[in-house]
Amino acid sequence: MPSQFHVIAAMAQFERSLIQERVKGGLRHARAKGKRLGRPPKDLDSEAIVALRSQGLGWRAIAQQLGVGVGTLYRVAPGCSKTQQKVFGTRERAL
Repeated sequence: MPSQFHVIAAMAQFERSLIQERVKGGLRHARAKGKRLGRPPKDLDSEAIVALRSQGLGWRAIAQQLGVGVGTLYRVAPGCSKTQQKVFGTRERAL
């Protein structure tokens, strides 16, 4: 004999699945109308990042100045990162 909690839980789970279907249907409809979904891309100039980096600014200061996250800077200008140079071996090594 199911308790009241089981019945309420089953109803909540059913309602959740209905909400998911409505959201997925709305997204399909938006895509069919040609809407772009997701966060809009941020245009950044990698040369400007390299110039700021060569002035001695840190990644956080550059990110704050440009209004983006540090990870975005790493992605846009990967050649400037000492960490990526160490990890991926992109820095020239002295013989």
